[in-house]
Amino acid sequence: MTSFPNPADSIGILTYELVKILAHQFNITVYAAGQQSRQMNIEGVDYQYIPISQDQSFLKYFEKLPFKNPKSPLFNHRFYYLGYGLRIAQNLRKQQFDIVHIHNCSQFVPIIRALNPQIKIVLHMHCEWLHQLDYKTTEQRLRQVDLVITPSDYITEAARQRFPQFSERIQTLANGVDLEKFVDSSLGYINPKSDAKSQAKQLLYVGRICPEKGSHILLEAFHKVLEKEPETQLTLVGPMGVIPYEYLVALSEDAKIKDLAVFHQGENWKVGLRNAFAKLNQIREDTVTLTGCLAPTKLPPYYQNADLFIFPSVCQEAFGMPVAEAMVAGVPVIVSDGGGLPELVENGKSGLVVERSNADALAEAILKLLTDETLRKSMGSSGHKRAVEQFSFEKIAEDLQQQYYQLCGQVEPQLNLTTLSPANPQAA
Repeated sequence: MTSFPNPADSIGILTYELVKILAHQFNITVYAAGQQSRQMNIEGVDYQYIPISQDQSFLKYFEKLPFKNPKSPLFNHRFYYLGYGLRIAQNLRKQQFDIVHIHNCSQFVPIIRALNPQIKIVLHMHCEWLHQLDYKTTEQRLRQVDLVITPSDYITEAARQRFPQFSERIQTLANGVDLEKFVDSSLGYINPKSDAKSQAKQLLYVGRICPEKGSHILLEAFHKVLEKEPETQLTLVGPMGVIPYEYLVALSEDAKIKDLAVFHQGENWKVGLRNAFAKLNQIREDTVTLTGCLAPTKLPPYYQNADLFIFPSVCQEAFGMPVAEAMVAGVPVIVSDGGGLPELVENGKSGLVVERSNADALAEAILKLLTDETLRKSMGSSGHKRAVEQFSFEKIAEDLQQQYYQLCGQVEPQLNLTTLSPANPQAA
């Protein structure tokens, strides 16, 4: 669950930053899940927490039932957190809002539409579910939606191909970055580590430490790097945690994602990590630093101290917010070629793009940049320029505002955002 005003997950951060800007033009209420009902106003935005304890108790019984069709998992059923969705739908009806903006959880669309026939519904999908979940169910929900937003052309085009009848209402809107937070004002955008030749080169990863993010691929590649550059250090910033099998592996037809199934068996993931760390320690101890989960406000120094940022995701990333953050900070980046990541990084100009699940290619790319300071500086500078131009929250908010105006016929609407339900596991 997300806690405002200090969200720790990507969708929560996106929501909080955008509504701060949009509140100058709209009346905004944000709904979020909580253990108890409460309300607050932060910088002109109303936040209402809807209790979910009854839903959680109800779902404990259903979680024990076998759902044989992987395309119709429990989290996509209409009764999944139905009480939470019903409370929001009733509130929307009382308040007479013009727009409701739902993140990821399409199961709330029918109940909101039933109680609010005139409201404009925006469904904002931050994952691949539109082209993975049951066709009939998804199609019925999309018929009731006025606008579908995704953070990358990869997700947009996949959804349009599956649902060509709704192609015009499916649009791309990139995620944003807080420019001021990730730029050291005293140093400009050039990373301070880039000139510290006497210090060990610092590699950085930010995100969940999990198989779908390619953490095992990164550790394997790092072992190869240490054999040639033994003074290099790697910092992993983020929590440990494997996404539930039914949310990703069971839904995907991608062979590389299917290969991740082995990590969902018993303690395989934890054992694999321990073995990888032990193997690295044979070359040199203390080569890897694990920080655990950090608040977003604690991240800037890690970007500023990094020589190279690596994001080797195996899954088809919808966007990759840490990549955009690193680019803003002027850190050269290496990403995998899945999903929307190649849309962020111009291969060979603002960073390098390598094949997913290929530790050899990743190690080669890391060594290429570690041994070429001029190239690192050039890519860091280019990445910074691109991120500032394309991914500022101000730009994203302006684009979203225009979408809202078009939905409402240029009439300035009241706006309600319902965000981060408990049914959203991909918020990290």
